[in-house]
Amino acid sequence: MPAVVIVGAQWGDEGKGKVVDLYAEAADMVVRYAGGPNAGHTLVVGNETVVVRLIPSGILRAQTRCVMAQGMVVDPAVLVGEIAALEARGHTIDGRLFVSDRAHVILPYHPLIDGLREGAADAASRIGTTKRGIGPCYEDKAARRGLRVGDLADPAHARAILERALAAWRPVILDLGGVVPDAGRILDELAPLAARLRPLVADTSALVEGALKAGHKVLLEGAQGTLLDLDHGTYPFVTSSSAVSGGACSGVGIGPTRIRRVVGLSKAYCTRVGEGPFPTELHDAVGERIRAIGHEFGSVTKRPRRTGWIDLPALRFSARVNGLDGIALTKLDVLTGLDAVSACVAYDTPSGRTREFPIDALATATPVYQSFPGWSEDLAAARSIAELPAAARAYLRFLEEQIEVPVDIVSVGARRDETITLRDAFA
Repeated sequence: MPAVVIVGAQWGDEGKGKVVDLYAEAADMVVRYAGGPNAGHTLVVGNETVVVRLIPSGILRAQTRCVMAQGMVVDPAVLVGEIAALEARGHTIDGRLFVSDRAHVILPYHPLIDGLREGAADAASRIGTTKRGIGPCYEDKAARRGLRVGDLADPAHARAILERALAAWRPVILDLGGVVPDAGRILDELAPLAARLRPLVADTSALVEGALKAGHKVLLEGAQGTLLDLDHGTYPFVTSSSAVSGGACSGVGIGPTRIRRVVGLSKAYCTRVGEGPFPTELHDAVGERIRAIGHEFGSVTKRPRRTGWIDLPALRFSARVNGLDGIALTKLDVLTGLDAVSACVAYDTPSGRTREFPIDALATATPVYQSFPGWSEDLAAARSIAELPAAARAYLRFLEEQIEVPVDIVSVGARRDETITLRDAFA
């Protein structure tokens, strides 16, 4: 059976944790294909809330195998800590979690460089990274001096790679006022972490291909969102990896013919973390209310997220570059209680009005809004579209028509069961 890709359709934080967990009920395997511990996916099961940063969101489903593929960058200390926390909650890891031997390792100097750079940058050039070392690790990968998970099995080989990378970074660290870490100390700290991870290391490309050939249901989980993609996002305020659906092929190591369906995630409004353009951002009491009710604070960084109205030209752009077959709309319940809700439907630019997303000219573009009546009814008990208030149904219909992609899922609360499922991704 071909694979299904789950991808963020906005600036990340769209609720991938919950949606992947829901789809994982039917999946045999969940594979994360990009990013690192800068992504935090929050899962709410009963009274239990679990945040996973590296391990795929399907880990709470006992029957599901989880794979961390070669497109990821892995911080061994974070991963081992996450494994320990899940095992303490009674979740089985060994035999269910696999880590690619070709995934690159985040080393102590990567977050050091990340933090030094952000601290030295002026307001105009600051990216607003999570300072987890993601960018510098991908830089080492592109410069062909990165340390991979498989390299940890050979300490002498790992040391040679590490010393070569440190030599390249030394002038940068010193120029930024930092202290260059000692290679021997880094390797000593890595040794027990590598020992814990060694049973999990595998050729994950072959593992996923084998599952697909066996007819298993495979879910490919992205990180961040389309508008943060290195090639397609609001550059330079982007992440360092491929966050679009096409990145699943290179990140996992499978061909495009293996993908059957692509589902894009979007909130019923919009958020962004860090610097960069955000045309529909709200700087008023409504924005503060959405942040408070939606708990819009980074699950990893705890930073407050910027909030705004949903951007339909941006979602149409996302539908195009991802080839979206469906939309999973999250946090509709957060809009409950507003007198009116709005959606950006177009942009006024120096060249005239456009329904396209002017991604490289957002500084000179002005959003055009359409407003809708709000609703006051509690949505948490709704399990069908018919059970939603009329105003919420009208808003959903409008979004679906404008994006030109059918809505597959509507989330009306944080819990698993607070969901309206309209279409089975694996059907």
